[in-house]
Amino acid sequence: MRQLDGAYGEGGGQIVRTALSLAALLEEPVRLVNIRGGRAKPGLRPQHLTAVKALAQVTQAEVEGAVPGGRELTFRPHRPRGGRYFFDVAELTGSAGSVTLVAQTLLPVLLRAPVPSSITIRGGTHVAWSPPAHYFMEVFLPALAELGVNAAMTLQRWGWYPRGGGEVRLTVAPAPSWHGRDFLTAPRFSAFRALSAGSRVPSHVITRQARRLQQRLGEALPVTTLEVTAQDPGSLVFLWGPGAGFHALGARGKPAEQVADEVAEEFLHFQAREAALDRHLADQLLLYLALAQGPSVFITEAVTSHLLTNLWVIEQFLGLGFEVRGNPGERGIISCRGGGSHLTSG
Repeated sequence: MRQLDGAYGEGGGQIVRTALSLAALLEEPVRLVNIRGGRAKPGLRPQHLTAVKALAQVTQAEVEGAVPGGRELTFRPHRPRGGRYFFDVAELTGSAGSVTLVAQTLLPVLLRAPVPSSITIRGGTHVAWSPPAHYFMEVFLPALAELGVNAAMTLQRWGWYPRGGGEVRLTVAPAPSWHGRDFLTAPRFSAFRALSAGSRVPSHVITRQARRLQQRLGEALPVTTLEVTAQDPGSLVFLWGPGAGFHALGARGKPAEQVADEVAEEFLHFQAREAALDRHLADQLLLYLALAQGPSVFITEAVTSHLLTNLWVIEQFLGLGFEVRGNPGERGIISCRGGGSHLTSG
């Protein structure tokens, strides 16, 4: 049985997600130890547990160690099954754990299922330390579509910290294979748009967020303002275009202008690097490019420890070599020859 150290590199939940996805794709058992050993609160958190249990249901896996705070996990998957599923991150703990991190774990496996899938996930849709639902819908999935992957997400209900209660629906069409692609051209600013949204906050907060973002980046930037319904108060600024997305969340005592400033600073940093992919999308696409038919190469704004750790996990399963040109924290060029032949037949 393959064993991986969950404290390797940045030592976070991405090791769990990528390892379990690959184990399911290859129908190989895996054992994880020192899970999230690089975090202040190590072990499995609610969103990780939901991802484990969701993937276990989809693959009829035998699982040992799937408990809150668990530091070791054994996962023995079988062939994935498509269909209709419902998963609730808050089922056990009432947590606003991220729905997108659960979707991130399930998606590559559902692509190998013999029939289409419709997955409803309840929890936090716009919460800290995870991509918001809008990033998944507007940046990540469109990038996958360029590889030939057909998947879509709809936001049914918003969910903020602490109670979550949001809901998304992910639909996935089977994909026996997909192709590699080069991402080398920086997106034009004219292709970007933005959203300023909030629930249970004064309407002027949403307006001020939008106004500040246009003051920082230009009045020509299209910004949509939106009041939404959710269990808890919260606000969001989200800016996106081809290959890149940037967001910030409001908080009690945090000025609306600061929320917009955080997004503007991230975008300006990205723009100055003349990269094709933001640092998060580069990390999220790695698994799909590694499994693609044919080579890929992309330019990212930064070679992060998260990206390097994810590369390491993929290489443990596939034996693929990635070429990384660029020092940690700097603009980087990443290339991969693709290893679609490693996938099992559907």
